[in-house]
Amino acid sequence: MFEKLTENWILKLISLTFAIILWFFVMGERKLEIGFQVPLELENVPSGLMVANEVPSTIDVRISGPRTLLMNLQPNDISIAVDLEGLPPGTTTFRRLEERLNIPTALKVTRLFPSFVDVKLERVKQKTVPIKPVFSGAPAEGYRIGDVQVTPRLVTVEGAESELGDIAEVPTDPVNIEGSREDFTLTASLNYQGKYSALKNHQAAEVRVTIEPAPAPEMPGNEETMSGTEKRKQS
Repeated sequence: MFEKLTENWILKLISLTFAIILWFFVMGERKLEIGFQVPLELENVPSGLMVANEVPSTIDVRISGPRTLLMNLQPNDISIAVDLEGLPPGTTTFRRLEERLNIPTALKVTRLFPSFVDVKLERVKQKTVPIKPVFSGAPAEGYRIGDVQVTPRLVTVEGAESELGDIAEVPTDPVNIEGSREDFTLTASLNYQGKYSALKNHQAAEVRVTIEPAPAPEMPGNEETMSGTEKRKQS
């Protein structure tokens, strides 16, 4: 046993010396503190669920340590990952995010903001609702909007279950009918801006509008005049 310890003792002594020198160099080196914007990555979102709240995309992190180590630390080399695998619907709070940083042990996190994140998972659902044509302006004088047809009539919205509950219809972008005298057909984009949902199958609809003459307005007093005439005839 002793012979194995003393074997190549000169090389071992040199290695030990270099290790001690390196240790004193690192420990005695001037320390720095540098701030990083560290990406926050959400991993393994469960099937059939989605993130339905505002989660910061980056975390403000300040790291201190030996100057050499910090100068060699590249922003692209560090990140914070949050594993969502197996989580049920609801809100989960993830704390102690600094423990998820992949940095050398000689470095120390001195500040982390936010220090925790809430992740809300909701079921992904679908809802089919009618498309509502929206108009701007007015037809020419003496005309009015008659029949209006939209193709397709329905559109499917997919997203967070709670958000779909408030959706009753999806409007189109405004269709300009200012001064119209004749029927027309055009394609209008659907105006839907969901926060945690999106249109699934259509982004636009064909709108066919019939413009027809407006009925002549009734002359005021005609009814009273006829009534008076009839009364005189009866008398």
